[in-house]
Amino acid sequence: MNPNLQKPGVKYLQGEWRQDSVPAQKRLVTYSLYELKFSCDSFLMKISTVSKVNYGADTCMNSGHWAEYIRGTYVQKQDTLHLKGQFCNADGSYKDEKSCFRYGDYEEFFRVKQKADSLIEFTSTSNVIPINARLIKRTSCIPKPL
Repeated sequence: MNPNLQKPGVKYLQGEWRQDSVPAQKRLVTYSLYELKFSCDSFLMKISTVSKVNYGADTCMNSGHWAEYIRGTYVQKQDTLHLKGQFCNADGSYKDEKSCFRYGDYEEFFRVKQKADSLIEFTSTSNVIPINARLIKRTSCIPKPL
């Protein structure tokens, strides 16, 4: 049986986190900045990408600036954060294969290191550049019915 309420999630993650820059950002051809929102056991992620190279149709690339959104649930075990979800549109609706960039399932593991109360480093298993995110807004988990 599935539970009828959200799980409480991880207390120190609850809230909105933003990455402001990446190391050597001005010298990189392409880089992404992350915004993460954790609410109970759920997350919403916005990946804002900047590229000096045109990889595809400009309607999608928007002159080298575009955003992708992911929503789903997470679990943390020791120092590993497991995010599992779906690519979605900015309004949270399902994203189909006819849209720009990635669609469908998203799954990623991050090593998490809390550097301060309002600063966390997420190190992805698939990317060499760590995400240093600062706390924008602290929230508390109020479980919602499923």
